[in-house]
Amino acid sequence: MVLNSLDKMIQLQKNTANIRNICVLAHVDHGKTTLADCLISSNGIISSRLAGKLRYMDSREDEQVRGITMKSSAISLHYAKGEEEYLINLIDSPGHVDFSSEVSTAVRICDGCIIVVDAVEGVCPQTQAVLRQAWLENIRPVLVINKIDRLIVELKFTPQEAYSHLKNILEQINALTGALFTSKVLEERAERETESQVNPNSEQGEQVYDWSTGLEDTDDSHLYFSPDQGNVVFTSAIDGWGFGIEHFAEIYSQKIGIKKEVLLKTLWGDYYINTKAKKIMKVDQAKGKKPLFVQLILENIWSLYDAVLKKDKEKIDKIVTSLGLKIGAREARHSDPKVQINAICSQWLPISQAVLAMVCQKLPSPLDITAERVEKLMCAGSQTFDSLPPETQALKAAFMKCGSEDTAPVIIFVSKMFAVDAKALPQNKQRPLTQEEIAERHERARRRHAEKLAAAQGQAPLEPTQDGSALETSPQGEELKGDEQEVESETPKPVPQEGNDREPFIAFARVFSGVARRGKKIFVLGPKYSPLEFLQRVPLGFSAPLDDLPPVPHMACCTLENLYLLMGRELEDLEKVPPGNVLGEMPQLVRGMKLLNQADPCVQILIQETGEHVLVTAGEVHLQRCLDDLKERFAKIQISVSEPIIPFRETITKPPTVDMVNEEIGKQQKVAVIHQTKEDQNRIPEGIQVYSGGLITMTTPNKLATLSVRAMPLPEEVTQILEENSDVIRSMEQLISSLNEGKNTQMIHQKTQEKIWEFKGKLEQHLTGRKWRNTVDQIWSFGPRKCGPNILVNKSKDFQNSVWTGPDGKASKEASRYRDLGNSIVSGFQLATLSGPMCEEPLMGVCFVLEEWDLSKFEDQTASDKQNQEQSDLVKERQGEGETCSGRDEHQDLQGGCSEPSEKRASQKGESSLTDCYGPFSGQLIATMKEACRYALQVKPQRLMAAMYTCDIMATSDVLGRVYAVLSKREGRVLQEEMKEGTDMFIIKAVLPVAESFGFADEIRKRTSGLASPQLIFSHWEIIPSDPFWVPTTEEEYLHFGEKADSENQARKYMNAVRKRKGLYVEEKIVEHAEKQRTLSKNK
Repeated sequence: MVLNSLDKMIQLQKNTANIRNICVLAHVDHGKTTLADCLISSNGIISSRLAGKLRYMDSREDEQVRGITMKSSAISLHYAKGEEEYLINLIDSPGHVDFSSEVSTAVRICDGCIIVVDAVEGVCPQTQAVLRQAWLENIRPVLVINKIDRLIVELKFTPQEAYSHLKNILEQINALTGALFTSKVLEERAERETESQVNPNSEQGEQVYDWSTGLEDTDDSHLYFSPDQGNVVFTSAIDGWGFGIEHFAEIYSQKIGIKKEVLLKTLWGDYYINTKAKKIMKVDQAKGKKPLFVQLILENIWSLYDAVLKKDKEKIDKIVTSLGLKIGAREARHSDPKVQINAICSQWLPISQAVLAMVCQKLPSPLDITAERVEKLMCAGSQTFDSLPPETQALKAAFMKCGSEDTAPVIIFVSKMFAVDAKALPQNKQRPLTQEEIAERHERARRRHAEKLAAAQGQAPLEPTQDGSALETSPQGEELKGDEQEVESETPKPVPQEGNDREPFIAFARVFSGVARRGKKIFVLGPKYSPLEFLQRVPLGFSAPLDDLPPVPHMACCTLENLYLLMGRELEDLEKVPPGNVLGEMPQLVRGMKLLNQADPCVQILIQETGEHVLVTAGEVHLQRCLDDLKERFAKIQISVSEPIIPFRETITKPPTVDMVNEEIGKQQKVAVIHQTKEDQNRIPEGIQVYSGGLITMTTPNKLATLSVRAMPLPEEVTQILEENSDVIRSMEQLISSLNEGKNTQMIHQKTQEKIWEFKGKLEQHLTGRKWRNTVDQIWSFGPRKCGPNILVNKSKDFQNSVWTGPDGKASKEASRYRDLGNSIVSGFQLATLSGPMCEEPLMGVCFVLEEWDLSKFEDQTASDKQNQEQSDLVKERQGEGETCSGRDEHQDLQGGCSEPSEKRASQKGESSLTDCYGPFSGQLIATMKEACRYALQVKPQRLMAAMYTCDIMATSDVLGRVYAVLSKREGRVLQEEMKEGTDMFIIKAVLPVAESFGFADEIRKRTSGLASPQLIFSHWEIIPSDPFWVPTTEEEYLHFGEKADSENQARKYMNAVRKRKGLYVEEKIVEHAEKQRTLSKNK
């Protein structure tokens, strides 16, 4: 029976100080959903017997089948501590790495989080990831060490061993927290030094001073986890018990007679009790003294488990009596010891009491939101808070106040959209009838029956209709639980006839300021919305009348039609939502992939030139879930799915020093290899000159411009810097484009300026040596899409331009004169880097150097064309003067009309005479530059780059061999193997190509009988060392590889697979060892 009504929840929503918005974060299978079940059962929503088995928050069928959470879901719980009553909005999040985007959406609208760690497995990769995510989002964590029962039942630890093991886990987590804190302190110190322009001579002293100050000013209770701080709870969610040391400190302070405050500080740590002197002293390990945590807490739990597992009835009865508990006859007789343990422990150490008390005591309310977090919420992408207009910055105060007055602005943050079954909406559900309604129906049915018998047909048939309509509208009075997890549904144009067969979308959102009321008009601001652009279009700001607002990109006005409270699998109607709560809104629905894209923030939908729809997801499990959603929920049609598309990158390397059999290449052999590659690449058409060092010279089709381009591999560190600083490159590009368009751009923000110069400094630091001299200053563009990991360097003496021109503000007149032609060169470079020559995949780590750009013929042609144009215009003017016009005005109009096209023709720089034959000159430059870049790549050793996963596998020693077999079969490479202390588990770290990862998790589970399960996380791009165009030439290579290179060339296999998928030519034999059918039939 549900213990709390909707009215109670609505009442609790109004007290913002007692609201707690929290999410549960952990590695996969560490017990998040089971813990959530235990907390939900404390509110009577589910039975305590079903907690851990029902997995109430996993409402999807595939979540129940796979046994993992795939979607973040929310529920509101009531908790009373003394006279204080709290409303706890709990969000259960996935632990699988494929669904990390769901974790992001949950963290964004919470103020605190529960980090759950498995007591056996300890800190795992995803534990580190979620802890880092919580830190970056400025939400306060508390720790739950779960599955303590496994230390007793599976690992058979003694209490002393369990204590040491738990201490190790805490040390690992605190080491992670310390590393995050250190990086933050150092970053803040660096910012302070930059702002105050500290004297370099005193820099060392400043470092020490700043570091110590940073540590002293930070509250340790917010940083590190320790049971004596009250932010750690030890639990076994499956057995329904959990405790913090505060609970035992209260009990033993009465029994032993030691103050509770003293026990709180000494129950965790190396302290023991001297019972004669009634004093607590430091443990002397040599004397074999037990710590208080072992003696007073763990030994009691161990003895209880020992008694139940051995079925020692007398001891069990003694324990139950001494604890003052009442165990039902059913549980006492049950053959499963787990049932007895659950029955005893859930009364003795209720897990919900321990966890919720810690949440209410240690985690902040919505009123305690930090200024840093508000600024992060208000900024999108690489934006900084200081760069926002003052009108927008003024909203920060509203965020901080979290006020519910009518004058407070309504600020709602939408974290994600999710689909629900239309039948689950409160207005579509039947509510239980009251006794009065049941009596009324009985009376109506009796009267109708009597009328039928009397053959009287009057208004009776109309009554059921009225009845039905009453039923439809009545559910709006039902409850919607969950203050801080309110979901908004916006329906600007409701489509009631589609409500039954389509799945409505609800926005997972939180009210940060003001009160969201049903029927209120609000503005929806998209992720790309710019307040600066809004103020340019609407000078009056939001005080302007709504009806006269001009269209603003990424902004729409809509009405809040339905507000819902999230209750796990249920939704409840709300009339209004005070600040600090979460709400939902229902927009007009569309079908298929658009809905999927809306429902999952981590899905991208692309349409290829072939017309195929491409689904971009985070991993294999995520992809499977999206396909299931598409077939069964959104599109509701059968779809044909191709093999997964794996991304690759193309690059070039330095000439190899060893051949394919790892023998050093001699001088003669080098010459042979060079000739071989030249022959292979002699597909380069005539008219293109190849010089030493791979310099390619090409002329435009009209022979008026000549380009000389060279391709060089970038150092690996530079490629990494370019990838990491893509946001900085984008902001530079936006700035330069604004300057080129002549817009009145505001002063560049100081932090942006610092980032740009820091980025430039890093490039200069790594691009050193004779061949890279002055390269950084000559960078013209980045590509592809003007922010990728490839660069275009302009070394032409005739025309100078640089990507740093914008920040410098020193654009030369010559640069502006040739800007259009320069843009054509950059466009050609962008196209070349977007699709390489091997298999039309993007390039990575390539530097194209424009050595020469000869426009002398073009300038001569332009000058002669201009002269001819002027002469022809002069002739026309003379002819016009000779003719008589009907009026002076008419003549002026005619003259003005003729002069405009002549100016336009003159400004085309002589293209008009060539356009019919070769097209516009700018188009020729684009095509020539693109081809020159491709040929410059082809004269260098080309390589394919594969996307790599880091693979973390936990496995027992029995199945290590099988794990290695699966890895080697899939081209994996083991980096590290270590044994987890105190267990027989090995942690294997490996890298695996993404192309080989499909089915990897299933195969490894099958081969190891489920004893090993991998976590795959994208790591980096890695060059495949083998040459995709290589064929055996030397005698050793023939001996090693065979005439047809029998051992498969991995790079060639990947390249051909991509080319086939894209419909490109693949050089391979379609038929091999063919025999005629006639011959076969004769031999029969």
